[in-house]
Amino acid sequence: MADAFKLELSTVSSGYGAVDVVNEVSLAIRPGEILTLMGKNGMGKTTLLKTILGFLRVGKGKIEVDGAPITDRKPAELIASGIGYAPQELPLFQDLSIRDNLRLALKGDRDLASALERVYGYFPFLKDRLTQNAGTLSGGEQKMLILARALMLRPTLLLIDEISEGLQPSVVQNIAKALRDDREKRGTTILLVEQNLDFALSVADRWAILKLGAIEDESANGPDSRSRVLQHLKI
Repeated sequence: MADAFKLELSTVSSGYGAVDVVNEVSLAIRPGEILTLMGKNGMGKTTLLKTILGFLRVGKGKIEVDGAPITDRKPAELIASGIGYAPQELPLFQDLSIRDNLRLALKGDRDLASALERVYGYFPFLKDRLTQNAGTLSGGEQKMLILARALMLRPTLLLIDEISEGLQPSVVQNIAKALRDDREKRGTTILLVEQNLDFALSVADRWAILKLGAIEDESANGPDSRSRVLQHLKI
Protein backbone atom coordinates (compact mmCIF):
# COMPACT_ATOMS: atom_id res chain seq x y z
CA MET A 1 0.00 0.00 0.00
CA ALA A 2 1.23 3.50 -0.80
CA ASP A 3 2.52 5.85 1.88
CA ALA A 4 -0.38 8.24 1.40
CA PHE A 5 0.12 11.97 1.72
CA LYS A 6 -1.65 14.28 4.15
CA LEU A 7 -2.74 17.56 2.56
CA GLU A 8 -3.28 20.62 4.72
CA LEU A 9 -4.31 24.13 3.70
CA SER A 10 -4.13 26.94 6.26
CA THR A 11 -5.97 30.22 5.53
CA VAL A 12 -5.07 30.01 1.84
CA SER A 13 -6.06 32.88 -0.45
CA SER A 14 -5.33 33.00 -4.18
CA GLY A 15 -6.73 34.18 -7.47
CA TYR A 16 -5.90 36.01 -10.66
CA GLY A 17 -3.93 39.22 -10.53
CA ALA A 18 -5.10 41.38 -7.65
CA VAL A 19 -8.44 39.57 -7.36
CA ASP A 20 -8.75 36.78 -4.79
CA VAL A 21 -11.10 33.98 -5.80
CA VAL A 22 -10.16 31.69 -2.91
CA ASN A 23 -10.49 33.39 0.48
CA GLU A 24 -8.67 32.06 3.54
CA VAL A 25 -9.49 28.39 2.97
CA SER A 26 -8.41 25.97 5.69
CA LEU A 27 -8.83 22.29 4.93
CA ALA A 28 -7.11 19.08 6.02
CA ILE A 29 -7.29 15.74 4.24
CA ARG A 30 -5.97 12.75 6.14
CA PRO A 31 -3.75 10.09 4.52
CA GLY A 32 -5.86 7.63 2.55
CA GLU A 33 -9.00 9.75 2.80
CA ILE A 34 -11.34 10.77 -0.02
CA LEU A 35 -12.71 14.27 0.42
CA THR A 36 -15.18 15.72 -2.07
CA LEU A 37 -15.31 19.48 -2.49
CA MET A 38 -18.66 20.68 -3.81
CA GLY A 39 -20.22 23.99 -4.74
CA LYS A 40 -21.88 25.81 -7.59
CA ASN A 41 -20.01 27.04 -10.65
CA GLY A 42 -17.78 30.03 -10.08
CA MET A 43 -17.23 29.39 -6.37
CA GLY A 44 -13.45 28.85 -6.70
CA LYS A 45 -13.15 25.06 -6.71
CA THR A 46 -10.91 24.80 -9.80
CA THR A 47 -8.93 27.82 -8.64
CA LEU A 48 -8.21 26.02 -5.37
CA LEU A 49 -6.94 22.91 -7.17
CA LYS A 50 -4.72 24.99 -9.43
CA THR A 51 -3.35 26.78 -6.38
CA ILE A 52 -2.46 23.48 -4.71
CA LEU A 53 -0.69 22.34 -7.90
CA GLY A 54 1.31 25.55 -8.14
CA PHE A 55 -0.34 26.91 -11.28
CA LEU A 56 -1.54 29.92 -9.28
CA ARG A 57 0.43 31.85 -6.67
CA VAL A 58 -0.62 31.68 -3.03
CA GLY A 59 -1.33 35.21 -1.92
CA LYS A 60 -1.83 34.32 1.73
CA GLY A 61 -1.56 31.25 3.94
CA LYS A 62 0.30 28.01 3.39
CA ILE A 63 -0.13 24.60 1.80
CA GLU A 64 1.64 21.57 3.26
CA VAL A 65 1.98 17.95 2.21
CA ASP A 66 3.01 15.70 5.09
CA GLY A 67 4.03 18.78 7.03
CA ALA A 68 6.36 20.10 4.33
CA PRO A 69 5.45 23.41 2.64
CA ILE A 70 4.81 23.22 -1.11
CA THR A 71 3.69 26.81 -1.61
CA ASP A 72 6.64 27.80 -3.83
CA ARG A 73 7.12 24.56 -5.75
CA LYS A 74 6.45 24.26 -9.47
CA PRO A 75 3.70 22.00 -10.90
CA ALA A 76 6.19 19.63 -12.56
CA GLU A 77 8.04 19.18 -9.26
CA LEU A 78 4.83 18.43 -7.39
CA ILE A 79 3.64 15.90 -9.95
CA ALA A 80 7.06 14.22 -9.93
CA SER A 81 6.86 14.00 -6.13
CA GLY A 82 3.69 11.90 -6.29
CA ILE A 83 0.77 14.29 -6.74
CA GLY A 84 -1.54 13.23 -9.56
CA TYR A 85 -3.93 15.57 -11.37
CA ALA A 86 -6.97 14.86 -13.52
CA PRO A 87 -8.17 18.28 -14.77
CA GLN A 88 -11.65 19.25 -15.91
CA GLU A 89 -10.54 20.14 -19.42
CA LEU A 90 -9.36 17.43 -21.82
CA PRO A 91 -5.54 17.67 -21.76
CA LEU A 92 -5.06 14.79 -24.18
CA PHE A 93 -2.99 14.69 -27.33
CA GLN A 94 -5.83 13.95 -29.72
CA ASP A 95 -3.59 12.72 -32.56
CA LEU A 96 -1.57 10.38 -30.36
CA SER A 97 -2.59 6.85 -29.47
CA ILE A 98 -4.00 5.81 -26.14
CA ARG A 99 -0.67 4.11 -25.39
CA ASP A 100 1.34 7.24 -26.15
CA ASN A 101 -0.96 9.41 -24.04
CA LEU A 102 -0.51 7.03 -21.12
CA ARG A 103 3.23 6.73 -21.73
CA LEU A 104 3.64 10.50 -21.35
CA ALA A 105 2.82 10.15 -17.65
CA LEU A 106 6.09 8.27 -17.08
CA LYS A 107 9.69 9.44 -17.24
CA GLY A 108 10.74 6.38 -19.23
CA ASP A 109 9.60 2.97 -20.42
CA ARG A 110 11.07 0.90 -17.60
CA ASP A 111 7.80 0.80 -15.65
CA LEU A 112 5.46 1.17 -18.63
CA ALA A 113 4.31 -2.45 -18.84
CA SER A 114 3.46 -2.73 -15.14
CA ALA A 115 1.77 0.68 -15.10
CA LEU A 116 -0.36 -0.25 -18.09
CA GLU A 117 -1.41 -3.52 -16.49
CA ARG A 118 -2.44 -1.62 -13.38
CA VAL A 119 -4.73 0.81 -15.21
CA TYR A 120 -6.19 -2.03 -17.31
CA GLY A 121 -7.57 -3.33 -14.02
CA TYR A 122 -9.55 -0.12 -13.63
CA PHE A 123 -10.44 0.47 -17.30
CA PRO A 124 -10.23 -2.82 -19.26
CA PHE A 125 -11.28 -1.25 -22.59
CA LEU A 126 -7.89 0.46 -22.83
CA LYS A 127 -6.01 -2.82 -23.32
CA ASP A 128 -7.60 -3.71 -26.66
CA ARG A 129 -7.48 -0.16 -28.04
CA LEU A 130 -3.96 1.00 -27.27
CA THR A 131 -3.23 1.97 -30.86
CA GLN A 132 -6.43 3.99 -31.28
CA ASN A 133 -6.00 7.76 -31.35
CA ALA A 134 -7.29 9.52 -28.23
CA GLY A 135 -9.29 11.95 -30.35
CA THR A 136 -11.50 9.15 -31.66
CA LEU A 137 -12.70 8.14 -28.19
CA SER A 138 -16.09 9.14 -26.84
CA GLY A 139 -16.28 11.86 -24.19
CA GLY A 140 -16.65 9.32 -21.42
CA GLU A 141 -13.74 7.23 -22.70
CA GLN A 142 -11.54 10.33 -22.84
CA LYS A 143 -12.38 11.14 -19.22
CA MET A 144 -11.44 7.60 -18.22
CA LEU A 145 -8.19 7.96 -20.16
CA ILE A 146 -7.41 11.21 -18.30
CA LEU A 147 -7.92 9.46 -14.96
CA ALA A 148 -5.94 6.42 -16.11
CA ARG A 149 -3.03 8.68 -17.03
CA ALA A 150 -3.15 10.32 -13.61
CA LEU A 151 -3.03 6.86 -12.01
CA MET A 152 -0.05 5.70 -14.12
CA LEU A 153 2.47 7.25 -11.72
CA ARG A 154 0.90 5.58 -8.66
CA PRO A 155 0.16 8.94 -7.01
CA THR A 156 0.01 9.17 -3.25
CA LEU A 157 -2.19 12.27 -3.53
CA LEU A 158 -4.69 12.62 -6.38
CA LEU A 159 -6.54 15.83 -7.30
CA ILE A 160 -9.56 15.43 -9.60
CA ASP A 161 -11.63 18.22 -11.13
CA GLU A 162 -15.23 17.58 -12.30
CA ILE A 163 -14.40 14.19 -13.83
CA SER A 164 -18.08 13.18 -14.17
CA GLU A 165 -19.26 16.28 -16.06
CA GLY A 166 -21.46 15.33 -19.02
CA LEU A 167 -20.98 11.58 -18.59
CA GLN A 168 -23.61 8.87 -18.69
CA PRO A 169 -24.31 7.04 -15.41
CA SER A 170 -22.52 3.81 -16.39
CA VAL A 171 -19.27 5.69 -17.05
CA VAL A 172 -19.61 7.58 -13.76
CA GLN A 173 -20.04 4.25 -11.96
CA ASN A 174 -16.85 2.93 -13.59
CA ILE A 175 -14.93 5.98 -12.44
CA ALA A 176 -16.33 5.73 -8.91
CA LYS A 177 -15.28 2.07 -8.73
CA ALA A 178 -11.78 2.93 -9.97
CA LEU A 179 -11.36 5.56 -7.25
CA ARG A 180 -12.64 3.28 -4.51
CA ASP A 181 -10.45 0.41 -5.72
CA ASP A 182 -7.31 2.54 -5.93
CA ARG A 183 -7.85 3.89 -2.43
CA GLU A 184 -8.53 0.37 -1.14
CA LYS A 185 -5.46 -1.16 -2.81
CA ARG A 186 -3.00 1.68 -2.39
CA GLY A 187 -4.39 4.01 0.25
CA THR A 188 -4.36 6.96 -2.14
CA THR A 189 -5.41 10.31 -0.66
CA ILE A 190 -7.96 11.93 -2.98
CA LEU A 191 -9.37 15.45 -3.24
CA LEU A 192 -12.33 15.28 -5.61
CA VAL A 193 -13.96 18.48 -6.89
CA GLU A 194 -17.41 17.49 -8.07
CA GLN A 195 -20.95 18.71 -8.75
CA ASN A 196 -22.56 15.30 -9.28
CA LEU A 197 -23.90 14.78 -5.77
CA ASP A 198 -24.66 11.06 -6.10
CA PHE A 199 -21.18 10.34 -7.44
CA ALA A 200 -19.48 12.58 -4.88
CA LEU A 201 -21.18 10.98 -1.90
CA SER A 202 -20.73 7.45 -3.26
CA VAL A 203 -16.95 7.72 -2.86
CA ALA A 204 -16.45 10.33 -0.12
CA ASP A 205 -15.29 9.78 3.44
CA ARG A 206 -15.86 13.48 4.06
CA TRP A 207 -17.26 16.41 2.11
CA ALA A 208 -16.90 20.19 2.14
CA ILE A 209 -18.85 23.02 0.54
CA LEU A 210 -17.05 25.94 -1.11
CA LYS A 211 -19.10 29.12 -1.50
CA LEU A 212 -17.69 32.40 -2.80
CA GLY A 213 -14.18 31.08 -2.29
CA ALA A 214 -14.61 30.06 1.35
CA ILE A 215 -15.47 26.80 3.11
CA GLU A 216 -19.10 27.10 4.20
CA ASP A 217 -19.53 23.66 5.75
CA GLU A 218 -17.78 20.29 6.03
CA SER A 219 -18.61 16.95 7.58
CA ALA A 220 -17.98 13.24 7.61
CA ASN A 221 -20.15 11.47 5.05
CA GLY A 222 -23.23 10.11 6.77
CA PRO A 223 -26.99 9.52 6.50
CA ASP A 224 -27.82 13.22 6.58
CA SER A 225 -25.11 14.30 4.12
CA ARG A 226 -27.33 14.48 1.06
CA SER A 227 -29.92 16.75 2.67
CA ARG A 228 -27.25 19.00 4.18
CA VAL A 229 -25.40 19.39 0.89
CA LEU A 230 -28.64 20.05 -0.99
CA GLN A 231 -29.45 22.86 1.43
CA HIS A 232 -26.12 24.51 0.70
CA LEU A 233 -26.43 24.07 -3.03
CA LYS A 234 -30.11 25.08 -2.99
CA ILE A 235 -31.07 22.43 -5.52
